[in-house]
Amino acid sequence: MKRSRINQIMAEADELIRRHGFVLPPFARWSPEEFRARRDVARHLIDARCGWDITDYGANDFDRMGLFLFTLRNGRLADLQAGRGMCYAEKLLISRRDQLSPMHTHRLKAEDIINRGGATLVIELYGSDDAGNFAEDRGGTAMCDGIARTYAPGEKLRLAPGESVTLMPGDWHAFWAEGGDVLIGEVSTVNDDETDNIFRDPIGRFATIEEDEAPAHLLVSDYRDWLG
Repeated sequence: MKRSRINQIMAEADELIRRHGFVLPPFARWSPEEFRARRDVARHLIDARCGWDITDYGANDFDRMGLFLFTLRNGRLADLQAGRGMCYAEKLLISRRDQLSPMHTHRLKAEDIINRGGATLVIELYGSDDAGNFAEDRGGTAMCDGIARTYAPGEKLRLAPGESVTLMPGDWHAFWAEGGDVLIGEVSTVNDDETDNIFRDPIGRFATIEEDEAPAHLLVSDYRDWLG
């Protein structure tokens, strides 16, 4: 993806988030130079990879397959393993109309996916086989707003604003917005986007960046190169 396109997506996302009554935290406004100057006091943000995240899954067609994310807070894996402390994470996502977030699951993360506003969020669900792999012939059970619901293989849940689904490790899911853009909330256990996204098809989690202009803000995938 071109950096200029990423900068544009950031501006558009910020506007949509504000229209729905949300405001991103102060560190979302930091320029790369400000982030670098504050990196010692912002070590948790860097290590937990909080911040801007825009991906085309390596397909170079963001409008067809992609996702905007902003990690608001993220806990520590050591706390999750110990069963106490900061065991949670929270994100805002934007799924554009008919923009696919492809089929995947998580080995560790449990998550609530919440339609925070906009159009309809469609979530396609499959279960796992006994080894945890994608199973085209298996469904499972998820909770919709706290109510247990059994889903058939390939069933599509349609979430209106305010509705949510709870997915556990091994629940394979893809999602997209239907009828317009959707602002999505994600509340989960500790999030690890580098190792805990298992895709059905061989695709990448992060975009490859073409530096055609300076970044307005750093992506979480920029931290290693820019901040150390």
